[in-house]
Amino acid sequence: MDHFHYRDRLLYCEDVPIPVLAEKYGTPLYVYSKKTLLHHLGQLQRAFAAVEPLICYSLKTNPNINICRLMAEAGSGFDVTSAGELFRALKAGGIGPKIVFAGVGKTDAELRSGLEAGVLMFNVESEGELFALADVAKSMGKTAAVALRVNPDLPPKTHAKTDTSVKGVKFGLDIDTVLEFAGKVIDNKHVRVVGLHMHLGSPILKTEPYKQGLDKGLVLIERMRKQGHKIEYINMGGGFGIHYRKQEALPADAFAQVIVPAVQSAKCKLVLEPGRFIVGNAGILVSRVIYTKESGGKHFIIQDAAMNDLIRPTLYDSFHRIWPVGPPAGVPAPPEDYETDITGTRVYDVVGPVCESGDFLAKDRRLPPMKRGDLLATFSAGGYGMAMSSNYNSRLRAAEVLVDNGSHRLIRRRETFEDLIRTEVEIV
Repeated sequence: MDHFHYRDRLLYCEDVPIPVLAEKYGTPLYVYSKKTLLHHLGQLQRAFAAVEPLICYSLKTNPNINICRLMAEAGSGFDVTSAGELFRALKAGGIGPKIVFAGVGKTDAELRSGLEAGVLMFNVESEGELFALADVAKSMGKTAAVALRVNPDLPPKTHAKTDTSVKGVKFGLDIDTVLEFAGKVIDNKHVRVVGLHMHLGSPILKTEPYKQGLDKGLVLIERMRKQGHKIEYINMGGGFGIHYRKQEALPADAFAQVIVPAVQSAKCKLVLEPGRFIVGNAGILVSRVIYTKESGGKHFIIQDAAMNDLIRPTLYDSFHRIWPVGPPAGVPAPPEDYETDITGTRVYDVVGPVCESGDFLAKDRRLPPMKRGDLLATFSAGGYGMAMSSNYNSRLRAAEVLVDNGSHRLIRRRETFEDLIRTEVEIV
């Protein structure tokens, strides 16, 4: 359940009208629903309860410290991919034994920071990393726990830029060679191989890839145990899809039905690294129409959110539902299907102010006529929205607001012009 809904033809987040937030905090504006965040985390906790999973919220999806703190308070651990994310996790109340350190290119300094924090394990993705970690751990008089990330070489299952388990991507160890690497550290006193990590990509809308991956993973675990490794963990990453277009995503229970029996069969503990599933549908991007125009036979809505605010449509050709915050009479509030003919609409490109032809939030999208000052909502923007934002064109990054029932509070202020040059060193 996502707590964004229309009442009397006006969009609300929980019990707060979106225009109230836009007026108080300005636009573009990211708005998050606390109820939705906790609902989706709770779905995972309940669905996988039979194996008492360690659910590690993936900071890269949305690293706002207030959201991270909310996750920690609700029992989540953290999946981090850099020293910066580790810093955020610890600041948010995370503790080492509930943190997993992922990432394909960890530096020695990052490995050291993970060991100092006492992270539960490192997801190791190459032979070089495995031995670098051993060397760093030796220099500190420590032993690092490791989950080897295997690339199971599955058929394509999502966008090419977010599919991480097909042959030829940078992630993980080839399934044909992972046992060879594991065998090289059986007697190493400074690394312990305690788990198998298998993140398949994102967003995934079917359970079959998890079944295919686990079928291969269980065989590997048995062979690694025969090598002498005490495998305690299966880390299945995240990747569960969300509702971008309609109600296309599967519930957490559907994935649990495939994953839980395999984990029980392997006699392992389960680690999950969800991010998008928790925060994706918990956030929207609110923008205000600046101009409309017609050019070359096309109609454009120019609004104040741009590719620097939400780059997913440009980067991944991704689809986000977009609809007026207060739609005019004669059109649905909202439509059931955003990709069919809708009464009272015409085809627009929804674009931003950035000086790039690739700056758009939607192309060839049916929307009602809009006028200067109207508000638009871009849905399912809580994941990889603010996290991937930038200052391109020296644009100020948006503010972020968290709504809790009928109250709301600023959790990231809008940047100022002074912020743009704050870290730059002037030469005089």
